[in-house]
Amino acid sequence: MPRDDISTHFRRREFACKCGCGFDTVDLETLTLLQDIRLHFNAPVIINSGCRCAAYNRRVGGAAASQHVFGRAADIRVQGIDPAVVATYVETQHPTASVGRYNTFTHVDTRTSGPARWGE
Repeated sequence: MPRDDISTHFRRREFACKCGCGFDTVDLETLTLLQDIRLHFNAPVIINSGCRCAAYNRRVGGAAASQHVFGRAADIRVQGIDPAVVATYVETQHPTASVGRYNTFTHVDTRTSGPARWGE
């Protein structure tokens, strides 16, 4: 794999904090979840937001204990798939993962405190 590739379908830079600080370390369990989503839907998974440093997380209004600051979360879109369908798949096939439902994307994370569910 080229240096930036961290799995068959993902590159480290896709997860990098948008502020440019260099934080791009994604948790292996989260990466494995995203890889499964990619394979299940056989469609590209676009990372809208992956890692966030604490300052950037505050700037974008993220939760104080956001899993993004630990590299354990991603806000995603699956090309051609409704976000509600993605959320339902994760909830049923990965019951220990957390899922946030939004109109235009799905939040997934692998927090250690147990799964959370929220959203529209």
